Amino acid sequence: MLLPSRRASGGWGQGGTEAVLPRGLGGLENGEGLTFEPTRLREKWARERSQDAQSLAELGRPVKRAGARKPRLALVFGDLSPDAMQLQMISVASVLEAMGYEMKVFSFGDGPCSSIWRTIGIPVEILPVDTKLLTSIDWLDYDGMLVNSIEARPVFSSLLQEPFKSVPVIWTVQETSLAHCIREYKSSGMTQILGGWQEVFSRANVIVFPNYILPVMYAAFDSGNYFVIPGSPAPAFQADRFIVKNYDKDVRISLSLGPRDFVIAMVGSQFSYDGLLMEEALVLQAVGPLLQQYPSENSTQTELKVRILTGNQTDKHRIALEAIALNVGFSRGAVEHVAVEDTDNLLAIANLVIYCSCFDEQSFPNVLVEAMILEKLVIAPDLGMITKYIDDGINGLLFPRKNIAMLSQVLLQVVSNGELSDLGKNIASVGKARAKDLMASEAIEGYAVLLENVIKFPSETLTPLTAGEIPLPLKQEWKWHLFEGVEHLYNVNESLADCKMLQKMDWHRNRKDDPHSITPKIDETFSAIAWREERANGIMSAKMKLEEEYLKERSDQPHGTWEEVHRNVKRVDRMKNELHERDEKELERTGQPLCIYEPFYGEGTWPFLHQSSLYRGIGLSSKGRRFGADDIDASSRLPLLNSGYYRDILGEFGAFFALANRIDRIHKNSWIGFQSWRVTARKANLSKNAESAMLEAIQTQKHGDAFYFWVRMDQDPRNHANQDFWSLCDAINAGNCRLAVLEAFQRMYGFQLDGDLSSLPRMPNDGDTWSVMQSWVLPTRSFLEFVMFSRMFVDALDAQMYDKHHQTGHCILSLHRDKHCYSGVLELIVNVWAFHSARRMVYVNPETGAMQEQHPLEGRRGQMSIQWFSYATLKSMDEDLAEEADADHPDRRWLWPQTGEVVWQGLYERERTMRQQEKERRKQQTKDKIQRMKKRARQKTIGRYIKPPSDDAGRLNDTRTDS
Repeated sequence: MLLPSRRASGGWGQGGTEAVLPRGLGGLENGEGLTFEPTRLREKWARERSQDAQSLAELGRPVKRAGARKPRLALVFGDLSPDAMQLQMISVASVLEAMGYEMKVFSFGDGPCSSIWRTIGIPVEILPVDTKLLTSIDWLDYDGMLVNSIEARPVFSSLLQEPFKSVPVIWTVQETSLAHCIREYKSSGMTQILGGWQEVFSRANVIVFPNYILPVMYAAFDSGNYFVIPGSPAPAFQADRFIVKNYDKDVRISLSLGPRDFVIAMVGSQFSYDGLLMEEALVLQAVGPLLQQYPSENSTQTELKVRILTGNQTDKHRIALEAIALNVGFSRGAVEHVAVEDTDNLLAIANLVIYCSCFDEQSFPNVLVEAMILEKLVIAPDLGMITKYIDDGINGLLFPRKNIAMLSQVLLQVVSNGELSDLGKNIASVGKARAKDLMASEAIEGYAVLLENVIKFPSETLTPLTAGEIPLPLKQEWKWHLFEGVEHLYNVNESLADCKMLQKMDWHRNRKDDPHSITPKIDETFSAIAWREERANGIMSAKMKLEEEYLKERSDQPHGTWEEVHRNVKRVDRMKNELHERDEKELERTGQPLCIYEPFYGEGTWPFLHQSSLYRGIGLSSKGRRFGADDIDASSRLPLLNSGYYRDILGEFGAFFALANRIDRIHKNSWIGFQSWRVTARKANLSKNAESAMLEAIQTQKHGDAFYFWVRMDQDPRNHANQDFWSLCDAINAGNCRLAVLEAFQRMYGFQLDGDLSSLPRMPNDGDTWSVMQSWVLPTRSFLEFVMFSRMFVDALDAQMYDKHHQTGHCILSLHRDKHCYSGVLELIVNVWAFHSARRMVYVNPETGAMQEQHPLEGRRGQMSIQWFSYATLKSMDEDLAEEADADHPDRRWLWPQTGEVVWQGLYERERTMRQQEKERRKQQTKDKIQRMKKRARQKTIGRYIKPPSDDAGRLNDTRTDS
């Protein structure tokens, strides 16, 4: 019976019982019918498949896969020490490689397994172990990621940032250490640590566990993305490790056993439920008849001892079981409990192992796998998940789950005269041979199925084999032979490594909360100073702008021609933006002929951006900008980029349009260039020698009005078959690049070609190459001409695809939902413009700086469509669109006016007229004011005012007389 888990979206269910917990953490009233189903994930996958099929059918045009390269996967590890995780993933990777995948291993620590990975043909790269630094890897180069173990968490510092948030991540978690720490974190109020782990667990598309107990232990982090792929070499690996140690005598002493005791180990489910005591009592009762084969407890000969593997059971449970054992006939001390921590020790010294739980689980118990590897006879009830892997009488023995009393007869068949019979030994031997690779096929196939559901492969990738097409010999065993001769194979203390790793991670995470830490205080001080300076600068800037507005209103504009007035106004606007202190890079950039801009989006790109004055970053969003860097905010220069839809779909072209919008305010160099951060990630960026060579060629005008580029199409990983221009464009755009470009040109130029692909501009396959990845340099004037063309081309694409793409997320240029719908077309269109506008196309070797002209102008005669790409044609079309936007104000949704300036001659004339009218209005206001002053009534003078003399003056004029 399947019921939802504690979360509405989870996958745990049980028939009217409380939440399932591991032993010691709770109990169940009824263990039957408990299942874990990844309901939310499966519903999501089914819904996506249905929506994809429906949306693609509604497009009206077929999409197809070209298959130009293999699908790529990144495998990330905490370290490369030899352990069960490495064995499992090497086995899985070997099969995935045979299925058609291409892989690369990344690890935060080196180890002996690095040589094994290289042996099977998979390269290895060691990453820096600093959880606070972003990883300098372009994860967009990979179609998906398989992250393995908790120790690989530092990779999420990049995966939680744009632009890597969309990379599919499958995270395999096999450790229990973090689960044991959750309760401690909660009780200690470490909410920040819990929130950090919750965020990381939610980022992964799927969290994979090797058994059904781990999802319960990690329930606090469940966001509906848990998935179980049962089967792991961990039990076999653990058993082999114990065999190597070989200290049987010490183990027997620690478990209160004699050297000749016949030991029966009773094991059971990892889950705790109310029927457990009854099942243990029934098994003890079934073992009772074997006591007749052993002498009394005072004898020095072999004794029968039973050890029950259990969790943290209550005192009542222990006392009740002791009473039952005494009632059956066992002596005091013959039946005892053993802690879970001693599982390996108990299984190693046991003569036979009885699985006493009738709890019907979904996977074969790991404890039985380990027992079989140790060549122990396994006896278990006939549960469905057990009968799938144990053949009764071949590699184990079964007894009816509904009649446990039959267990006595089974035991009497294999225990004779107080010893294990030959039959029992033979069965145990066969069990050992089969158990080492038990469930390997299911685990390997499980990963293949998971990749099919999680990863959406782009159109240029080859389709890998499906899980059902994997040959059986490839998947039926783990690659044990690759680990033969590996040093320190069984000497790794995994639990200790986990604890140290968690302590280190948590210290990094909470270092800023340590009152004794000096660095946080310094950081906070500088942060406060920076914010105060920023606030003061903002207030000063606002005051200066307000004063400028007042002065502009009070003063008349200078006389001269309209062009001079327009130039002066722009100069004043530029001065407003220059009222800040320039840093050294900006001052250096002013005096050089070239500035190369690096468009970026998100903090994940920061490690790939340059710091020199030749380069300048331009952020496509106001978020994720580098603090203190001289980056340009593209969204403030082009409000269209505030729309997430257009920011994603335009990509680098959003930066082109933002820079071209009133370019003289921000760019003062005669040449302009762009370099994708992804080129730097591939180490294909310009070296110092190449930069110097290009600057010299620009200053000497070696090639004139040229188009320089340094990333070649014939060396692109997507072009293994060395296809021609239009074939590659079709390959990376679901086979519809030519159709999309043709329709866009028809909308731009207003002619009909009825789908005739031969009418497309010719891009000859003459042995030369083309530019990819938007890394090139142009004269600034030519760049503005290219932007003029691009704005009309992008507008035509938008009119063609917006409705369906905005509603469904699908377009004819992608096989799946893709927010970067026509980015593949935009990446290559600069070649069409450069070739047909008669620009010299020069390839620059990014390492040496050597230059070689591609498609020489002399050989292009008769191949260029100059009439459609000339400046005069484009300028005329641009003015027509500007006039329509300015004069008609169309009500339809129209992208073109939002991508830049709307300028035409009529606009200049209207502005000049308006300014003249404003000037005349002010003159008239002045005249009217003077006239009012002249005509206003004045009061006539009534009389002259004579100041009376003072009292002192009167006394001086008096005549003095004698009395």
